[in-house]
Amino acid sequence: MTRITRRAFGRTGLGALAALSLARATHAQGTAMKMASATVNDVQHEWLRRYDAALRARLGDRVNAEIYPASQLGAIPRMVEGLLLGTIESFVTPTSFVVPVDPRMQVFDAPGLFRSPEHLQRVITDTETRARSLALLEGRGVKGIGIFYNSPVVVLSRKPIRSLADFRGQKIRTFASPLQTRPMEHFGATPVPMALSEVMPALQSGAIDGLLAGIPVLSALRYYDVAKTVTEIHPAIVVSVFLVNKRWYDRLPADVRTAMAEEGARVDRDIFAWTTGAIDEANKAWAAGGGEIVRLPPEEQERMMRELSILGEGILGTSAPVKAEYEALRRVAERLA
Repeated sequence: MTRITRRAFGRTGLGALAALSLARATHAQGTAMKMASATVNDVQHEWLRRYDAALRARLGDRVNAEIYPASQLGAIPRMVEGLLLGTIESFVTPTSFVVPVDPRMQVFDAPGLFRSPEHLQRVITDTETRARSLALLEGRGVKGIGIFYNSPVVVLSRKPIRSLADFRGQKIRTFASPLQTRPMEHFGATPVPMALSEVMPALQSGAIDGLLAGIPVLSALRYYDVAKTVTEIHPAIVVSVFLVNKRWYDRLPADVRTAMAEEGARVDRDIFAWTTGAIDEANKAWAAGGGEIVRLPPEEQERMMRELSILGEGILGTSAPVKAEYEALRRVAERLA
């Protein structure tokens, strides 16, 4: 906030104050909408930018969105709480971080479910699948507006992971989902669920040895200054969702709700090409920053996917609602493969 002093006032100052008052009055005419994210300069941040522009073009000042990237509104668990309570109107996040709100959200992390980014895009833009996925949290007071491709899962570690044996003994930050924590345990690592805002200091201090993430986040936040080796394990593909507090949303005029839903679907479709290009650029940025990108030996990659697919189906089968949701999603994935 800019501070205005008496000395600075004159006619110009009074004119500026009048303009500021008018701007505030105009802002007050619309509905305020805080849009939060833990990341910055990645696909989630770009999605928010595009959505903001789309709403402004369609609704003018009827919705006044403000974007808060890079955990400005708190760590991920706090932003989830704010979304549930309505103190934050909207939040974009990987699906894994809302698994504690509803365990069915973990189906998007199923190893091997999506064969490629293009396959994932076909599945989540399927009309019935998209509607079903966005409605999963409505019973918890949260409505889905967007669901989109984020990035394949990679692992960064200060102790390079060049084989499955290299996972043993390492403390790896994961998303808050059994489908990330259990695979790490399976290969001998200790999973440490942690909000992104806490990861860098933990990695610098040695509290963790590495993390699971997407390469755009790692490059944007310059993780190559701390650890150099990224291993493209790709057991699953990160799916992100844009969520709004349902009580807040339900109070909006019907045409505003329609516009929000329709523009969310359009941004979901349009952003795929940008994301694909951004991942290529992030890989280049990683190398330019002195980082290295490696892959597991082919036979170990095949073994990892085989074992994780079995493990994943076992995890998803322990809850009837989760299993039913997974089976519904798997049928669509097989049909659109």
